[in-house]
This record gives sequence, structure tokens and C-alpha cells, in this order.
Amino acid sequence: MEEKKIALVTGAAGSMGRAVVKTFIDKGIHVVMVDIDEDALNREIKSFPSDSVIPLVLDITDPDAVTEAFRQLEGTYAPIDILVNNAGILSNNKILETTLSEWNRVLAVNLTGAFLMIQAALPGMRSKKWGRIINVSSWSAKCGGVTSGTAYSVSKGGLLTLTSAIARETFRDNITVNAIAPAWVKTPMVTEQLTLEEQQTAVEKIPIGRWCEPEEFANTVSFLASPLAGFITGEVIDMNAGAQMD
Repeated sequence: MEEKKIALVTGAAGSMGRAVVKTFIDKGIHVVMVDIDEDALNREIKSFPSDSVIPLVLDITDPDAVTEAFRQLEGTYAPIDILVNNAGILSNNKILETTLSEWNRVLAVNLTGAFLMIQAALPGMRSKKWGRIINVSSWSAKCGGVTSGTAYSVSKGGLLTLTSAIARETFRDNITVNAIAPAWVKTPMVTEQLTLEEQQTAVEKIPIGRWCEPEEFANTVSFLASPLAGFITGEVIDMNAGAQMD
């Protein structure tokens, strides 16, 4: 009998992360739920069977903390099979309003955090000769950001390049590395940080005239994490309802 796979999802206490966790659990995958917000994480884990989730409070921008977390996880359970780099923070400031501290913080969470998580997860995946890495980028990486700010758009663009670079380094190890670039998923991070006018502008840019649901996003993650997606690597799956076609 095949051993149950273990997935690690960052930003697991948010709407998108929670939807991914649920989708994985429904498929019989154990999930390490990672978030920096301990209170939110403790609330969310109550929604899932206790034998299916492992809560982990972690600052993904702290290299020592990331290294120690993986040491403990692999020592207690097993190497991670699936890594979903979903954690991110939003910045709406354009370049002249963006401070250096804001720039550094956004890139640290959205890009460096993903780099550190991949770096920590790869040895275990290589030992198994199997792995799935899914990076959550954004349409802003391709369009330059309609309502999102400069630092956010640049961080998500860097995530696309990180995806192709790691995919090139790992394909012979039966590890796939892909990205998803969604546009305006219906989450508090978007709806609470955009004015009503900005929300209206956003919806007008989406051809089908509605937000992307977290469950739609989660099912795309689930497909890329599945054995049947083994012939796809270094790719970006656009989820923008036709706002940009390429």
C-alpha cells in the first residue's frame, strides 16, 4: 500500500490556504498547516480532523527557524512530498509611495520565504525521487499590477523566475515545480485592503465579472500536486478569467 503523502501549505490560516488544506485532506493527504499567526492557525485547525493536520507556527523569512522546522518535521514524520508556497502579503503602494522597509518586507515574505522553504524541502524530495512544488504568484506579475503596488508585483514576478529556475534544476529528480497566477481571489487580504472603488475597478477588469473563488484556486493546486501532473514543470497556470491570454 502506498504511504500517505505529506503536503506543507504556507499561509494556511488564510482563505486560499484553508481551501487548499481542505482539498488535500479530502484526497487523503496529511497536511502541515504553516502560518505566522498562531491564533488564526489554532482557529482553523479545528475545522479539520486532528489526525490529518499538523499545525506549525513559523516565520518563513527566518532561515534558522525554517531549517529547524524541517529538521523536526522530517525527524518526527517524513520528508515533505508537496510544498505549496502560498503565504504572502499585499502592498498597494506604487513606487513613489513605497518605502524601502515596505519593499524589503514584501520581498522577504513573498519571494525570499518561498526560496527558503524550497531550499529546505528539496533534499527530502530528492531522497524520495518525487516531489511537487507549487508557487502562488499573481496576475500582477504579468500585467504590472492594476490595483496592487510595485513591491507586490515585483515579488510575484520574481516568484515566476524562481519557479522556472528550480524546475530546471530538479526535473531529473522527478520533482515538478509550477506556479499559479490568479487574479483577485475573493479573500480578506484583497477585499479588506481595497477601497470599494478599487474593488469595482478590479471586477471590471475580469471578463466574467466576478472574483475567483478560493475553491477554484485550490483545485488547480490539487491538480498540479497530483501524480497525473507529472509531465508539467516550469509552467505558470493563469487564473484570470481571460483578462490576459498568452
